[in-house]
Amino acid sequence: MVILVINCGSSSAKYQLFDAVKERSLAKGIVERIGGKESLLKHQRDGGVFEKKVVCRDHDVAIGIIADILTDPVYGVIKSRGEICGIGHRVVHGGEEFTKSALINRKVVASIEKYSELAPLHNPPALHGIRACVKIFKSVRQVAVFDTSFHHTMTETAYLYGIPYKYYEKYGIRRYGFHGTSHRYVAHKAAERLGRPLGELKLITCHLGNGCSMAAVDSGRSVDTTMGFTPLEGLLMGTRSGDLDPAIVFYLMEKERASEHRVNDILNKESGLLGISGVSNDMRDVLKASRGRGANAGRAKIAIEIFIYRIKKYIGAYLAAMGGLDAVVFTAGIGENCPFVVNRITSGLKAVMPKGTKFLVIPTNEELLIARDTLEIIKRGE
Repeated sequence: MVILVINCGSSSAKYQLFDAVKERSLAKGIVERIGGKESLLKHQRDGGVFEKKVVCRDHDVAIGIIADILTDPVYGVIKSRGEICGIGHRVVHGGEEFTKSALINRKVVASIEKYSELAPLHNPPALHGIRACVKIFKSVRQVAVFDTSFHHTMTETAYLYGIPYKYYEKYGIRRYGFHGTSHRYVAHKAAERLGRPLGELKLITCHLGNGCSMAAVDSGRSVDTTMGFTPLEGLLMGTRSGDLDPAIVFYLMEKERASEHRVNDILNKESGLLGISGVSNDMRDVLKASRGRGANAGRAKIAIEIFIYRIKKYIGAYLAAMGGLDAVVFTAGIGENCPFVVNRITSGLKAVMPKGTKFLVIPTNEELLIARDTLEIIKRGE
């Protein structure tokens, strides 16, 4: 059975086509700069990469471009759109309503739209992709896989904030957590790697990329996570500040005479590694700058140290929260490809970790997990 996985951003549409039974990727790619003057298609199959400039005014056109390249006589991997039996979409926010992946219908679409208020940068593009797929792939069944659903097992102790309870009741202000698909995937892979049932393990999973989050996974259940009401909370990230005193927001508004929108941009787009180092949001660039000389080198070193420190601090907190630990798992761009950072984190922890704690690097594969969920739901006929 062939499953298409779609992950839409505000100006991009990533895709991957799977033979879901064999769990084999057939092709993948991205349409970039949607709505721009000059969009770009990058398509990969059989190890080869094909790039093409395209005209793409919106997500409807982007999904059409994807459908065309997948069935192209030269670069495609299927003969017709009819071979696709299901489409899985990454959806960031499912609120408290979705505790697992769901077959998309009108009610699900309405809920995704409702939660756009909590994820204004992420849910609307997902809706664009879903609606475009309805137009282009007609009656092909679609499944929504939510980043937040893995964390629904957190208790009130972990997810409530210390503000009046009425604001949770009225507005749903609580910790939701994100990157759930990645945390779920690597937790299962860690159990396979360790040769033990997931239900017996206490794990800390570290998704470290441009966006960063950690999760305490006890017996396969997320019991705490660093991201909160939005993806801004928690670790230092590429451009996000992570944890900070809430009063800083009001202080900046006063001193900079800045609007709430301006401060939101500062904390989400100008902070983190970029804001501290003054060099880049990319850890590779920051590491390179830290080896040089001058002010940039000093600031780059500080940015790296803060990044490492916060991860170590949360590992200690989650060890305490779970009352034990079997393994720490590193994944995503930095976690998988930056051994210097991972080694700096683990070398400072080995002496204080429970005896036998393993440190694992496991590549994430959110798209495969989305394909699995899509196949399972379609086969069940939900």
